[in-house]
Amino acid sequence: MKKILIIQTAFLGDVILATPVVEQLHQDYPDSTIDILIRKGNEGLFIKHPFLHEIIIWNKKNKKIFNLLKIIKKVRSNKYDTIYNLQRFFSSGLITAFSGAQLTVGFDKNPLSFLFKKKIKHIISSGNQPIHEVDRNLSLVSDNNNKATIRLYPSEIDYLNTKHLKKIKYICIAPASVWFTKQYPALKWIEFIDQISNDFNVYLLGSSDDCKICLEIIKNSTNKNVKDLSGELSLLETTALMHDAQMNFCNDSAPLHLASSVNAPVTAVFCSTIPAFGFGPLSDNSKIIEINKPLDCRPCGLHGKKECPEKHFKCAMDIQTERLLKQLN
Repeated sequence: MKKILIIQTAFLGDVILATPVVEQLHQDYPDSTIDILIRKGNEGLFIKHPFLHEIIIWNKKNKKIFNLLKIIKKVRSNKYDTIYNLQRFFSSGLITAFSGAQLTVGFDKNPLSFLFKKKIKHIISSGNQPIHEVDRNLSLVSDNNNKATIRLYPSEIDYLNTKHLKKIKYICIAPASVWFTKQYPALKWIEFIDQISNDFNVYLLGSSDDCKICLEIIKNSTNKNVKDLSGELSLLETTALMHDAQMNFCNDSAPLHLASSVNAPVTAVFCSTIPAFGFGPLSDNSKIIEINKPLDCRPCGLHGKKECPEKHFKCAMDIQTERLLKQLN
């Protein structure tokens, strides 16, 4: 029996996009033990996950270096046969290099990739042949054309806990993003929500950190069917709620991947970033909305910025509300 560790200690969306690696490894090595190493705060994604044996959690916010050394010791003591490192940062390279595993695999952009047994070229696409992050991650583990897809496993309890919210038709909106230029502005969300039919309930989703924008939207909206759920649901409860929505509206951020993980309908609004980077939705019913004219300044970066470098934010402000409304027809 093989012991395998997957390393992805980046942010929530990155971890969700690592789930096809779990699926693929389970398909290829069904008798193996598969563990995953993630940052503290993302462990809620994997409660009772059917294919994961151990969730190793790295607390990066407190005593980061001390906890990193503890993680290296923990990984070495687990005696893994194979390590798949999905990250391109020094710390994850350090964990991989000192793991003691027989086979270590990672991307060539990791600064310590010269210490890996096998390294794979990492390509961020931007042209006519985009490479999705899922395919980049799977390139580490499989050459099989029948590749696994993104997936999470909300439990029956997660669905039961959100059942009371599903009594009439509803849509979900995740209005926030860590990065300002990835976030469709609050006033644009308000403009959209004010034109939604009264036949729908509108649920605003996010973490407790997103309460401010959600409350701003409710305060300034004329739609009386809007409810703020930010900080009230677990990650898997949020996913269970999104599963049965008429439509889920998201930025280029983690909630769109939550929707994809259960094949829920999703409309992703791309502002400063572009789908060609490889982080678009994967649901069967998925739409991408972005400005329909070229801007010399777009994209302004891979991950978004804290403010619009050009001070006009046209990549978001010039998206017509009617295009979002059409997704409800």
